[in-house]
Amino acid sequence: MNPETFKPKHFNWSFQDGIATISLDRPKRKNPLTFESYAELRDCFRELVYVKQVKVVIFAPNGGNFSSGGDVHDIIGPLVKMDMTELLNFTRMTGDLVKAIRNCPQPVIAGVDGISVGAGAIIPMACDLRVGTPDCKTAFLFNKVGLAGCDMGACAILPRIIGQGRASELLFLGRSMSGEEGARWGYFNSLATSEDLMNVVLRFAEKIASGPTFANGITKNQLNHEWNMGLDSAIEAEAQAQAICMQTKDFERAYHAFVNKEKPIFEGD
Repeated sequence: MNPETFKPKHFNWSFQDGIATISLDRPKRKNPLTFESYAELRDCFRELVYVKQVKVVIFAPNGGNFSSGGDVHDIIGPLVKMDMTELLNFTRMTGDLVKAIRNCPQPVIAGVDGISVGAGAIIPMACDLRVGTPDCKTAFLFNKVGLAGCDMGACAILPRIIGQGRASELLFLGRSMSGEEGARWGYFNSLATSEDLMNVVLRFAEKIASGPTFANGITKNQLNHEWNMGLDSAIEAEAQAQAICMQTKDFERAYHAFVNKEKPIFEGD
């Protein structure tokens, strides 16, 4: 993938100054996901593992909404007619999108405005940081359509963000969480008005992009892998990870900048 020339078919993409911005492209229908957009997003995030020019990814809203989730006509209707093998292929594909977002080394920041429901809530949940608007609506509404709340990693990731009890409430009731409630619960890192949302997200992205890219990727990797580690294993893994980072030129640059009372300029190597 060349981030300068990449032109996806099923979502928007732009790239500037190390920051890639993605948004779904069906604003008149509140940006529902389709089979094709799921698959292309999955492939995009998988490819980002090898695209060092991209330092941060922003997943933005479009037309005042983040996403209404799986399209009723393009996805829900066909699912009703599928057999178990076909259904499992679909649910594994959607889960692979979450894996790809978590496994790419770039921090991913979601800007959430308007509606963010179903799979359209899962994507921000899978991101590393989230900025919302006070009136945005986030709902993991799977039980509203007769499905379990355990979709695309929700039962693993959501409790780690907001706690087991609060996650259970949202997953069992399928109710909406407002932006202000999400901020109180720690789901959103920050809130902004709709007009200022992308400015706040961009400030997060620019600050991260100016940091040590390799080390940030190691941080994300450890945040993922230490979920399943005991304390001793986690401390040893971090010792090894930090020793690797100490061999980077960015670490040396930071030292010389500190000695010279300058701000370090990181180059990601």
